[in-house]
Amino acid sequence: MKKLHSARLSLIALSATLAATACDPIIELRGNLPPQEQIDQIKVGTTTRDDVQALLGTPSNVTPFGDETWHYISSVTHRKAFFEPEIKERKVLTVVFDRAGLVRAVDTKGLADGKQLVTVDRETPTAGKEMNIIQQMVGNVGRFSKESKAK
Repeated sequence: MKKLHSARLSLIALSATLAATACDPIIELRGNLPPQEQIDQIKVGTTTRDDVQALLGTPSNVTPFGDETWHYISSVTHRKAFFEPEIKERKVLTVVFDRAGLVRAVDTKGLADGKQLVTVDRETPTAGKEMNIIQQMVGNVGRFSKESKAK
């Protein structure tokens, strides 16, 4: 009888522990944002691209057009169980270089500086007709033959 009672207590304690840990958020850190001490070492007009890369590492994103701009992006999200993750913190460090490869500007933006984009639900019409899977399969019958491959 005592073994059954202690087994029940152990099962209840285990269940309570699992339930309590299931409510803890899962914290996910993503990206590359160097410490402020390293960012402070970048001097506008004197620090070069090679110096920045040696100091901060490879950027998260490089702008492919115009003046060369490097972005170091990081974010912290919290997710509880199966719910959508909630962004708690986001930082973007932007380093802009001039044509000579010297730092022209350094800027840091946070989550509050971001803008929410609204997507448009319209669809672009395409030429042709809509076919289901059976029509597509039957439409391909006879299109592949040895004669057409020989040409």
